Formats: sequence, structure tokens, C-alpha cells
Amino acid sequence: MIFAAAALMLGTAAPLDAADDAPVAAARFNVPDDDIRQLAAIVGRSMAGQRVGGGNQNVDKLLFLGRDESGQPVVTGIMVLTSRQSPPTGDPAVLAFVRTQKTKGRPVPGPSAADLAFVAGNGIALYVVGEWARPAPVWEIARVDGAVRFRPIGELGEIGPWQD
Repeated sequence: MIFAAAALMLGTAAPLDAADDAPVAAARFNVPDDDIRQLAAIVGRSMAGQRVGGGNQNVDKLLFLGRDESGQPVVTGIMVLTSRQSPPTGDPAVLAFVRTQKTKGRPVPGPSAADLAFVAGNGIALYVVGEWARPAPVWEIARVDGAVRFRPIGELGEIGPWQD
């Protein structure tokens, strides 16, 4: 069901003109606005536990977040990745990614070293949603004051302190 809702939102995102690229590119490397974070938490938790079609069920779901022509936050793309794949980073309209992650065995309390390295290398905020618990834990990872940091996002949208 969430895939159907996200697919509807895909049609609302308009391509950006070249003149619009500079503000979007600058926004990619900052902590996302509250509305992007709220969309990430809501849609990410909704996708946690949802099955994907095909034979390989051990994949991460990835959402691309951006803004439509009126400035509203929207899901601009959806794909699945194996746990070893990094998200593509070429689209300047992507302001943040939401990645649901499965884990075998004991859950890791917080984002992985690979998640932190992705943000350090690309500067695009990443929201990690753990599929191993309900409610699904969510962490926001972004560059803050020149360093890559993360913080938890609570069930009701409350944010925790930034951690190194």
C-alpha cells in the first residue's frame, strides 16, 4: 500500500530548471528542514516490514526525497538495494534518502559505519529505518558543523541530541 502511495507522489515532482539547481544543491549539504525529516520518519516507518516483490527478500528499500514545484516535500523515487550497495548520488534534486535496513542477528544501536561514510562522502542526509523492531527506530545522519553526526527520531517526531 505504501508503494502505491509513494508511486502517486512520484508523479507530483517536477523536474527542476537549471536556474533552480544552485539553491537545491546548497540545500543538499545542510541538515534537512523539519518537513523533510517528518516525511522521512512517516514514510520510512510505513515502509518498514513491507515485502518487496521478487525472489530476494533480503534487500533494503530506498526512498529519494525532494520538493515539488510548490516547495512541498515529496518522494521523488523508490528503489531496492542489497545491504552492500550505496545509493546513487547524481540527482541534484535529491535532498535526502530514507533507507530501511534489515539486520541479521542482534540489532546495531544506531547507524552503521557505512551509513556515516556515505554521508561523509556525499553530503546528502540519510535517514536509516531499522526493520528489526516495532516501532521501527529512525536515525537522521547529516553534516553538522563540519562533522558527520546522527540523532534518533522518536515515534512522535521528537528529535534527540546530535551524536558523533
